[in-house]
Amino acid sequence: MKITGRTAADIYDSVRLLVQSGRLRPGQSLPPVRSLAMELDVNRNTVAAAYKRLVATGIALAHGRLGTVIREQQTQGEQEGALLGTPLTDLASGNPNPVWLPDIREAVARSSYHPRLYGEATVNPELEAYGRQWFAGDCPEMFEIDLAHGAVDAVERLLAANLVAGDKVAVENPCFLSSISTLRVGGLEAVGVPVDSEGMRVESLEEALSVGGAQAVILTPRAHNPTGCSLSPARAKALRRVLERYPHVLVIVDDHFALLSEAAYHSVIPAVAQRWALVRSVSKVLGPDLRLAFVASDHQTSLRLRLRLASGTTWVSHLLQDIVAVCLTCETLSSRVAQARQDYSRRRSWLAAALADHKIPVATPADGLNLWVPLRQDSQPVVFALAKHGWLVRNGEAFSVREVIPGLRITISDLNEADSRRLAQDIRHSL
Repeated sequence: MKITGRTAADIYDSVRLLVQSGRLRPGQSLPPVRSLAMELDVNRNTVAAAYKRLVATGIALAHGRLGTVIREQQTQGEQEGALLGTPLTDLASGNPNPVWLPDIREAVARSSYHPRLYGEATVNPELEAYGRQWFAGDCPEMFEIDLAHGAVDAVERLLAANLVAGDKVAVENPCFLSSISTLRVGGLEAVGVPVDSEGMRVESLEEALSVGGAQAVILTPRAHNPTGCSLSPARAKALRRVLERYPHVLVIVDDHFALLSEAAYHSVIPAVAQRWALVRSVSKVLGPDLRLAFVASDHQTSLRLRLRLASGTTWVSHLLQDIVAVCLTCETLSSRVAQARQDYSRRRSWLAAALADHKIPVATPADGLNLWVPLRQDSQPVVFALAKHGWLVRNGEAFSVREVIPGLRITISDLNEADSRRLAQDIRHSL
């Protein structure tokens, strides 16, 4: 293995070829800048520039005084969704209850679809107006409205438009599965910030920004997945004060459960933030297959996002927008949403009460489609034991960022009261 080159571009290409050919493997350290510069008889700044580009393109990781190492191959990791063909009762999917998803055939019939061509506005006027009314008062006054293919897609596009591979992103720990996968595939480094019953911990976020050097923050204001926690007014205010000291940091607020949440929304986006976005999805109400999320953001962030959602490339289908517009403005939607909200709350209460009867604590207050059971022991053996009882649940390791958070995430969407009691009993036997 020999690195060659006289310019930064040549050195970069040499290392890249060595990685592609397998002669440099993940975890291997590159020579110190000074040593390689002497070996190649070039200026140290030339080698430093080559290494910086290797980090920026996701080929290597910079570990400060520990040097620069070749990055591990990026994998997708665990994803949300049902496990098809399993004989177990699936409480791991994270899916909404199909009972509460609307029959969109009427919406399709009522939608006033007409062909749109390249170059037309990417957001339907009806959804633009709906979004402006929905976000008014929940984010800085001057904002733009864009649409993405769901909340996960919005977060991925925002990160890709504003960061480079190797950048650090502060996220909740435990963290939403799709956020972990998005960061891993994008070559970004997740910095875990612990959460409690009121949301992301203030002092830990400060440390992630001041010491960890995070360039972005992804934060869930309510119905945090997996714990179900929501920001309290005091916690949101404290987090906003921290973010005020770092106006350059990209702030992404993933309010994915907005339409169904029982908790009030409390903003963490400071007025001085230079890059911010508030994302709200419709998939929990209308179904995961209706891939659409509203994105409110500052003007510059919107411009960057629109480069990745431009007409003629990857804008959200106007046919889909027409259907969603009919659904959101339907007279029966609000009553259906209220019924679904009450139903999910009732199912969370059934399981929480059953677990309390067996003196098993849960994260409270909880919101969303899941309930989180914190554990004092490794969660994987408990997951295996529950599988023997016929239950499929998620273990805490899947949601952990660096530091493992033991726990069980249980999707309650269609869990009835009798099964809640049986599940609680089986969890007690499995501990």
